Amino acid sequence: MRKKELILVSHCVLNQNSVIRDWERAPGAFNHLVIQLLKKDIGIIQLPCPELKHLGLGRPPQTKNTYNTRAYRKLCSDLAKELVEDIVAYVESGYKILGLIGIGASPTCDTLGEKGIFMEEVFKELDYKQIYIPSLDVPEAYEEGKTDMQEALEKFLDL
Repeated sequence: MRKKELILVSHCVLNQNSVIRDWERAPGAFNHLVIQLLKKDIGIIQLPCPELKHLGLGRPPQTKNTYNTRAYRKLCSDLAKELVEDIVAYVESGYKILGLIGIGASPTCDTLGEKGIFMEEVFKELDYKQIYIPSLDVPEAYEEGKTDMQEALEKFLDL
């Protein structure tokens, strides 16, 4: 019964409660985006939130340069290694990883612009394992119910 199709999503796609205060763009999850994935029976893997693990819920907004410390880079590297171990296990068991949805302009989870620190570490580990996963970012201007990503997501997933 398993379709064996998975997508990786940045933590806050499913949990806007983890976003720094007053920067959240939905009450809980990005429902419209998640519903599209669920309607296509695509399994969702929620990535960890390194910012939350590093500085907690009350953290202030920070830039990539501010986050780019030895301690934060190590945290992101360790989390990336764990994640890629799971991805390898899925791939070796015949699963297809359709893509990774990041967060545009995030100092941690941007995948397309100036890659965030966590995504740099994730893609470094994926390269090492010779696994290619396409990515799409939720734009910085996305706001649940006001901005639509349906067309971009469908094109990204070739649905």
